[in-house]
Amino acid sequence: MFVRLSQVQRKAFNFRFQARLFSRASFSTPINPARRSTAIAAGIGGASLGIYLHFNNTVYSDAADEGLHATSYPWEHNSPFSTFDHASIRRGYQVYQEVCAACHSLDRIAFRNLVGVSHTEDEAKALAEAIEVEDGPNDIGDMFQRPGKLSDYLPRPYPNEEAARAANAGAYPPDLSLIVKGRHGGGDYIFALLTGYYDPPPGVEVKEGLYYNPYFPGGSIAMARALYDGIVEYEDGTPATTSQMAKDVVTFLSWASEPEHDERKKLGLKAVTILSGLFFISIWLKRFKWAPLKNRKIVYNPPK
Repeated sequence: MFVRLSQVQRKAFNFRFQARLFSRASFSTPINPARRSTAIAAGIGGASLGIYLHFNNTVYSDAADEGLHATSYPWEHNSPFSTFDHASIRRGYQVYQEVCAACHSLDRIAFRNLVGVSHTEDEAKALAEAIEVEDGPNDIGDMFQRPGKLSDYLPRPYPNEEAARAANAGAYPPDLSLIVKGRHGGGDYIFALLTGYYDPPPGVEVKEGLYYNPYFPGGSIAMARALYDGIVEYEDGTPATTSQMAKDVVTFLSWASEPEHDERKKLGLKAVTILSGLFFISIWLKRFKWAPLKNRKIVYNPPK
């Protein structure tokens, strides 16, 4: 008798518990649309940030953190709606050829990349033809020298790394193709390094063959000061001060690191314009087409 009674009570308890759950699920408070929109926006923002961090291939050198931090300069091309100063790129290429190319290579830039950016096609062809390029083999299997073409890359100052180290007391001059993207601080660091040569302060000893530069890690650098006032004579008559040459060569190296910079910004502006138009069109469709369908009510009037 007692067992049967407990079973009945258990069934009654289960029935009341399930009924309570059903009532809570049926008459629960609906989700606030504002909270739902906030949650969706936060999810989209988090996913976008994750995708950006995953595909962002910009790598900085942590060793630069040991040196003096460079000042942040107002580079015009860093603005989202500004392109490179192409006159500065042309002057920077001249500084690179007359000052930097004796030690540093630029492996990722070909003469054809200069066309329409800093030089005309005829000027770029003349620059390419001024060098001799080893090609071949010919019909008899020998290598030969020929004038350069637009498809050729800028020549290296040394045939290999060992020759570069032997000519620079063991130091290896880095390639400058991605130097702006590969250094912490980017163009600010390169500009500060080129203009940051000073006499060592009292108490600081610099080893023989090195030069004091507080922006370089450790304060000592194997590269001597390369830019002096008037060392280059610009074609357009711009005064060739140290800061002007440093600005121009940094602009040129920034372009070398991102040759697609201008086209990317133009394409981005077009995409923003088109997507903005589509966004407002979608709002219009939502308001005038789907809103009546979603807000209509069907009422059943029973026959009298």
